[in-house]
Amino acid sequence: MTRCLDPPSALTATMLTTYGARADAALARVLPAENQPPNDLHRAMRYAVLGGGKRLRPVLVYATGTALGTSLERLDATAAAVEIVHAYSLVHDDLPAMDDDDLRRGRPTCHVVFGEALAILAGDALQALAFEVLAHDPALRSEQGNHVEMLRTLAAACGSHGMAGGQAFDLGAVGQRLTADELERMHVYKTGALIRASVRLGALAAGCRDDTALAALDRYGHCIGLAFQIRDDIIDVEGDSAVTGKTVGKDAANAKPTYPAILGMAASHNQLTELTEAAIAALQPFGARLHELVALAHYVAERAS
Repeated sequence: MTRCLDPPSALTATMLTTYGARADAALARVLPAENQPPNDLHRAMRYAVLGGGKRLRPVLVYATGTALGTSLERLDATAAAVEIVHAYSLVHDDLPAMDDDDLRRGRPTCHVVFGEALAILAGDALQALAFEVLAHDPALRSEQGNHVEMLRTLAAACGSHGMAGGQAFDLGAVGQRLTADELERMHVYKTGALIRASVRLGALAAGCRDDTALAALDRYGHCIGLAFQIRDDIIDVEGDSAVTGKTVGKDAANAKPTYPAILGMAASHNQLTELTEAAIAALQPFGARLHELVALAHYVAERAS
């Protein structure tokens, strides 16, 4: 029987609204202006980043960093960088050579609007911009050791043991019957790596150098990253395109391995609950300081889109 979690509190909605708006403002500042040449490329970049979305990754940066004692201003560049990396990954994932999606966040995908070539360039430029934003932030340069570790953390989340590797596993898995362990590995890389990095980056931006604390936060990030993907797989079966803003049922139609397809729906719900409980348990050493991260763990498991 599927266990029930406490419903997300009003705190979650407040965080998503407040932190999300702050992330949007930071993103609008660091993205090149549309009237700056090459205009079409910059329009594509802004289209890809500023077209809505949950802003979960920057919200995790803000929630973690402020709980550990730093200011929102000190977290802006980090929050913008992780969301820019996320946006670049979506632009490339949506391409015909990858997942071939025409709809993202309720709008035509970047390549549908701007063409495949410009979408590829927009993704490339966004990835570079994320590292430029993080590297040049004056608020972080005073923490030289942590700053270098932040750059390494973000790079690792992008690479062959992160999102790129996860996408490679995903492409090779179409039509295959994966084991549960193989499916988990794919999603720990593809989806989980940047979510986990967002939590760690928030802590590092706050000046945290406690290995025990960072390990606990890594455990939390790992659990909610995998929970996020399981919930996505469930939504692809049970969701509504009008709510999700993307095509529902596409994974099954394309014979892509998912948690409901491999484990069944009931077992997928159970695993989602177990991961959420494990994420919250990882935060216990911090006491009540990380209550916003507890609320976000519930949100990840129970969201409708």
